[in-house]
Amino acid sequence: MPTVLIPVPSKDFDPTEAGVSWRVLTDLGHRVVFATPDGHPAEGDQMMLTGQGLDPWARLGAARRVIVVGRAVRADARGRIAYSQMVRSPEFTHPIAWQAISVADYDGLLLPGGHRARGMREYLESGWLHEVVVEAFRRDMPVAAICHGVLLAARSIDPATGRSVLYGRRTTSLTWSLERQAWRIGRVIRFWDLDYFRTYVEEPGQPAGYMSVQAEVTRALARPEDYEDVRADAPDARLKRTGIHRDSLEDARPAFVVQDGNYLSARWPGDAHTFASQFSAMLEKVPAPPGPAAPDRRAAS
Repeated sequence: MPTVLIPVPSKDFDPTEAGVSWRVLTDLGHRVVFATPDGHPAEGDQMMLTGQGLDPWARLGAARRVIVVGRAVRADARGRIAYSQMVRSPEFTHPIAWQAISVADYDGLLLPGGHRARGMREYLESGWLHEVVVEAFRRDMPVAAICHGVLLAARSIDPATGRSVLYGRRTTSLTWSLERQAWRIGRVIRFWDLDYFRTYVEEPGQPAGYMSVQAEVTRALARPEDYEDVRADAPDARLKRTGIHRDSLEDARPAFVVQDGNYLSARWPGDAHTFASQFSAMLEKVPAPPGPAAPDRRAAS
């Protein structure tokens, strides 16, 4: 049974990217171990679960409970159900601490994302996790990253080369198109919190999108063309590019994932089912560790 490590921050990770990945992997026979900064159970981004706080009237006391725009922006039913099941599971309620991670104990590493700066920065900026990612790539272990999880990988610098572990790899991530679309919506529905959908924003003098996930990931690559997005002429391009349609186990058409050897990447929660299913297939191809040596019957005769 392959064992997959999923590190998450204490709060604000995306509930669909973690929940659906956990649900798909466990249903397919994999064991999952969660890791948090302090070894205590984590909490996903509650606004992405409930939709509360994602309407323009969200600060008006009891009106907060009236959810309109939030219903469209929050995680869909499949994501919410997967998250609710995940948070009650033994593996989620008994995580290990980041510092206790021994990469050699696992067969695969999965890096979920999330956008809310309040909680995600400890994850994206963690030296402990950077070392874990570097070690996983050195071992050529199957690694999967989605959305901001790709940014964590991009920031993981191998001391042996001085370069990101993604240097020389093909990848996707949360695209600037999707990030900008959510940001623009957020500036209307949460006008008092203009950057809710941006983890990092541009400094004065930086061009628009310079601190987007796509831009930072691209700067870590060997060539800009190693960053991949859906081509306009790709099959089902409209379903994949709108930021509205989400995949399911029965319909992978809206999803876009990129596999380069033992590394898999995806863009956003709408890719999560296909992302986790393809990662499962990668894990199944990992050679099993050797068992105990067979007894030498010639010596016994």
